[in-house]
Amino acid sequence: MKVIARPRIFPMPDAVPDQTDSPSVQLRGEVESVVFHNDENGYTVMRLRMEGRRGETETVIGNIPAVTAGERLEASGHWIDDRQYGRQFRAASLQAEAPVSLDGIERFLASGLIEGIGKEYARRIVEKFGAEVFEIIDHASQRLEEIDGIGAKRRRRIKDSWKQQRAVREIMVFLHSHGISASRALRIFKTYGEEAVEVLRANPYRLAEDISGIGFQTADQIAQKLGLASDAPGRVRAGVDYVLKTAASSNGHCALPVADLTRQASEVLRIEETVIEGMIASMLGSRKLIQETLGEERLVFLPELHAAELSIAERIRHFANRPVGHPKIDAERAIEWFENKSKFQLGREQRDAVTEALKQRVLIITGGPGVGKTTILNAVLRILVRKQVKPVLCAPTGRAAKRLSESTGTNAVTIHRLLEVLPEGGFARGRSHRLEGELFVVDEASMIDAPLMQRLLEAIPEQGHLLLVGDVDQLPSVGPGRVLGDLIESGAVPVSRLTAIFRQAAASRIITAAHAINQGQLPDLDAGGADSDFFFLERSDPDSLLKTIVEVVSERLPARYRFDPLRDIQVLTPMNRNSLGTRNLNAVLQAALNPAEAWKFEIERFGMTYRAGDKVIQTRNNYEKEVFNGDIGVIREITTDPARIAVQFEGQREVDYEPGELDELQLAYAITIHKSQGSEFPVVVMPVSTQHFIMLQRNLVYTGLTRGKRLVVMIGDRKAFAMAVQKRDSQKRWSGLCHRLGKA
Repeated sequence: MKVIARPRIFPMPDAVPDQTDSPSVQLRGEVESVVFHNDENGYTVMRLRMEGRRGETETVIGNIPAVTAGERLEASGHWIDDRQYGRQFRAASLQAEAPVSLDGIERFLASGLIEGIGKEYARRIVEKFGAEVFEIIDHASQRLEEIDGIGAKRRRRIKDSWKQQRAVREIMVFLHSHGISASRALRIFKTYGEEAVEVLRANPYRLAEDISGIGFQTADQIAQKLGLASDAPGRVRAGVDYVLKTAASSNGHCALPVADLTRQASEVLRIEETVIEGMIASMLGSRKLIQETLGEERLVFLPELHAAELSIAERIRHFANRPVGHPKIDAERAIEWFENKSKFQLGREQRDAVTEALKQRVLIITGGPGVGKTTILNAVLRILVRKQVKPVLCAPTGRAAKRLSESTGTNAVTIHRLLEVLPEGGFARGRSHRLEGELFVVDEASMIDAPLMQRLLEAIPEQGHLLLVGDVDQLPSVGPGRVLGDLIESGAVPVSRLTAIFRQAAASRIITAAHAINQGQLPDLDAGGADSDFFFLERSDPDSLLKTIVEVVSERLPARYRFDPLRDIQVLTPMNRNSLGTRNLNAVLQAALNPAEAWKFEIERFGMTYRAGDKVIQTRNNYEKEVFNGDIGVIREITTDPARIAVQFEGQREVDYEPGELDELQLAYAITIHKSQGSEFPVVVMPVSTQHFIMLQRNLVYTGLTRGKRLVVMIGDRKAFAMAVQKRDSQKRWSGLCHRLGKA
């Protein structure tokens, strides 16, 4: 690992206040060096070579979106005497201009801002072209090749980088003046190019539509600062769209009742419901929204989610209504053959499930841990492969696909990889370019949301067979829909539901506790000896609970069982907020497991500190980098020249991030139970507290518990645990899929 010294961190107020009533002082000079710059708020500490005072430098602090050594600076503010840092000029306003002195131009070029120019090339370029260098780069860049070592390739890099940096700076200044973090500037530039400022002035809500990480509320702040009226059609339209997309991404809804949509949009936009109703009617008329009455509800859909449900229903009907296409198989004799080969006796439920899988074109196998889903899958695969049937195995996440490969001995891939995800988004495989194979096995099917299930079903060939395997009692997918539950509830698909626990699995307290919870029963929290795989440590006070989590993860489990805190142990928690949420847990666990050191480089972005060695999780699908929501990795290296964060994801290549892309990564010492779906960890540590009252429910605790493979340690309040076990999932997901399938 490349080791870079950690920079000295200066205090970072959100703004630099005036601390005196004395008249404002004006300073002019040339930036000798930038000591510190925070991209989030523009807070900057720099050394300024004073104009008219030969060789004399002063410390200037203030807020500016971007500044580079060598630039001229005009500052307005006051002198202060800081107890820790001494005499400083505290600027209320700062304005940077292009450098004009040869020394300033050289330091500007040598700053690393422009790709292809370091200190040596900066010296040569200034010696050759003097003060005309920027004019040369703009209008006669071929002349750069007159300098030894600069060929056509480097010359193009220099010109392109200079052009991009200049455009980015204009955008940064524009955004900063409207209260937007400068760290988003590069992403905005990559999306809109040199037209960025014009695009934003014309329709700031395009930010929310086009750029991940910038939501409606941020775009709305820009729009209002630009003077857009609160009831302007563009704002109302964007607000309605935002409510529906938030309902899908945050709550899993494929639609909303028209009354709920109207009320929520009115609350978000702070305008009358009559205005919202008019806009919804207009959007329905232009097919920007789809309205459909299902049962007793008038539901409003985003077109893409409406299309997803229609497509899923059509494809499921197609498969369910066709007879099996496998070679003729005597199921009883085939099962006996498997039992003899594997020297394993199937139970009655398992035999029935294998029989169904051999005679149905589409089948769902569901059940909790320890009921033999993997054994059934192995039996089906071995029997059908023996009959020359070609299987294709996939799962929603890399971890789940790896586990499926290991348990079956057959190669399995993620659904995204199977469908050949494209860098710009979307998939190469679909209706017009179907997959190859005969039996498509999908594990952890409860995780699959409506859009992904649509794409998968559309890509399966007309003569294909489908076997969906999953635990319907776990949390539903993070994305919109409740696809596996709706398929089962509709009765449109044959289902094998497994309930009998294998004798070997019954020895695991993880499995017996999970089944008790799923039946609404509180497991015995005091049972189990030193060799148990499930423990409950009672802590009622949040502070003592937090302290115990840190001790268990960093000291007790590594000392007793030799577990690696980063590789083997995963803390799962219901929420992001509060002292026992992911944000605070990650901060305290990072301090315990990967503390700040003088030799350890760190970078601050988006309110979080990242260090080499940190455990991180990808928070959205990035098709260009081929990393997906829920992928977990470790930061291997952070460099400054160029600025780069290298992350090694499990079972994948190393992936590079620019600092402005770090909103895609979060620390992963602790993750939410929702994010853990489809994953299995050697050790799970999970707080259960009344602090998480709003999230405490049976399927959440059940899902967290069943993520542990070798050991689960729950820490918390017995009352909170009992509350969770007794409370079934109370949130209805608005969807039309079950109705469509049932009606069929």
